[in-house]
Amino acid sequence: MIYGANGYSGRLIAREAVRRGHKPVLAGRNAAALEELAVELGLSWRVFGLEKVDSVAHALADMALVVNCAGPFSATAQTMMDACLGSHTHYLDITGEISVFETAKGCDSQARKAGVVLLPGTGFDVIPTDCLARLLADKMPDAQELNLGFAGGNSLSPGTAKTTIEGMRDGVKVRRDGALQTRPNGFCVRQIDFGQGPRQATPIPWGDVSTAYTSTGIPNITVFVPASKRTLKAMRMGNWLRPLLRLGLVQDFLKGRIAKKVHGPDASKRAQQRMQVWGEVIDADGNTLSARVNTPNGYQMTSYGPVYLAEHILSHSELAGYYTPSMMMGGAWLESLPGVEAVSWSRGDTHALDPAA
Repeated sequence: MIYGANGYSGRLIAREAVRRGHKPVLAGRNAAALEELAVELGLSWRVFGLEKVDSVAHALADMALVVNCAGPFSATAQTMMDACLGSHTHYLDITGEISVFETAKGCDSQARKAGVVLLPGTGFDVIPTDCLARLLADKMPDAQELNLGFAGGNSLSPGTAKTTIEGMRDGVKVRRDGALQTRPNGFCVRQIDFGQGPRQATPIPWGDVSTAYTSTGIPNITVFVPASKRTLKAMRMGNWLRPLLRLGLVQDFLKGRIAKKVHGPDASKRAQQRMQVWGEVIDADGNTLSARVNTPNGYQMTSYGPVYLAEHILSHSELAGYYTPSMMMGGAWLESLPGVEAVSWSRGDTHALDPAA
């Protein structure tokens, strides 16, 4: 089943599943949109909400696996995971939300007892960065610091834009000495060569501060994206607005605007846009190893990940518990995905952090 199949990413995943010969059940809340897509793809469809765990478990009772595409996942993942544990249905989603990864990890023992896989983050969030982190850790097993980042296309889908609005209210999450910590938006900058020369970059609250820690055990993790001076100024101003952004009415207003204005990149933009993914590990002596890889557009990557992972899980009945993508498939799996180039490696090109004023 693909839940939230009528959304931007859900449609891409449904089409990729059909292209690979599958016939998933489409599901969600919007009957008209689901029916339209189901007729187009020749698939069956169901309508149900996520208000009650028992009713969701009933809707999943005959499903071996569900891919949750209904974000923000802070509002959908917990109920769906609880229902999957009750219905013995494997759970995948495409979140990048740190809280969802932490919740899923906390359900590992329950999932093992239920014979269920919990695997959030099966899209661009966090397949490329998680796999790159695993490759780096394998080459430097005693690494004490892991930095990750990406650059490229910046067109957002409605779901991603809504998740971004939620993230702005909470500041930046980093991993320090094994613990999650919160920092102000734009709290530091550094120069990073994502593959096309050094660019100013700043940390963001990306899911790898949870998943990469689970995948690698490296105790200090930060995730970066390029940021212009104008972007940094806006991020730092946003720190003063965080109390306002926590108000439900403000969140509802901004998300309503997004629903009307944001539609996600079309096929031509997805084909044109490439992503540059970067990572580095540093050991206690300051030795540095960096890696870079180019991938398709993030939404294109998101269409591949859940389908390929679902195929793997459904063909391996022994799998159960919480996984990250690289725990499930290994870091080298990244290079086997369509349109992903070979990873390149370099040593000693780290740039120091500059604390924000």
